Amino acid sequence: MLTLSSSPVLYPLTDRAVISLTGEDRVKYLQGQVTCDIDQLELGEASLAGHCDSKGKLWASFWLAKLNEQLVLVLNNSLIERQLPELKKFAVFSKAEVEDTSDNWHVYGLAGEGLSQWLNEELEGDNQWPGGGVVIPVAAEHALLLLPASTATPDLTQGDEQEWQGLMIQAGLPDMSAEHQGEYIPQMLNLQALNGISFTKGCYMGQETVARAKYRGANKKAMFVLAGHSDEPISVNQDIEMQLGENWRRAGTVLSVYQKDGACQLTSVLNKGLESDAVFRIKGQDNSRLSLQPLPYDLID
Repeated sequence: MLTLSSSPVLYPLTDRAVISLTGEDRVKYLQGQVTCDIDQLELGEASLAGHCDSKGKLWASFWLAKLNEQLVLVLNNSLIERQLPELKKFAVFSKAEVEDTSDNWHVYGLAGEGLSQWLNEELEGDNQWPGGGVVIPVAAEHALLLLPASTATPDLTQGDEQEWQGLMIQAGLPDMSAEHQGEYIPQMLNLQALNGISFTKGCYMGQETVARAKYRGANKKAMFVLAGHSDEPISVNQDIEMQLGENWRRAGTVLSVYQKDGACQLTSVLNKGLESDAVFRIKGQDNSRLSLQPLPYDLID
């Protein structure tokens, strides 16, 4: 298991993309597209959120921050090719512009003991970094830092990008890739347990399916954290099998993964109600073994 550094560490992230929304209708437009309630966010605040198709299946999950002149979405860059056109589709009817602005930003992870105190000394105001940057808290003593490309990098020890992925897995935070677009409803990635879904905001794309999953108990799956060992590389979307007696049955696929020295941690969408001592393995890696880990939050419906 990974442990937090004794002081804040900066993790340069090369696999993140940034989408910006500008224009006077940006909030109104995005409010009708995503799962969180943007109207409830103050300037400088952020939320986990999802963008669904009309059937309630996710094009993307992301962190959304509300800035003075724009809204920014931070997400896995593999999602952009399919998700961006879908997000733009109805913007032509609003005074809102949706753009991939990844080249304008540098994205970092921040984590370590004392991070909150360090940020209090560095920030200009509500999560505002000097020079136009923004901090997005994602878990206790964990945050994303978005800096304009021209802004100097903070003078901190730099960590490994894969280690940041492991920290996010331990925090039970979803990170979907292109392989899983159109496959999961938001509750399957635990967005409701992470305050990423509003059930009172009104209509948005896919809202009927999301509401039905809550009020009719239609969702039977959730995202879980597994940990164990494998001597072979594990990739996103590899099949995971669960042991049933002397046999193995497909249980899900790898959503995100961290590996080091034979140890591994990963997230996967699995059936709810699994026994806590269930045994899993990576398909084709017969010597691998994985077990369920406690989530750091309550898995509400």
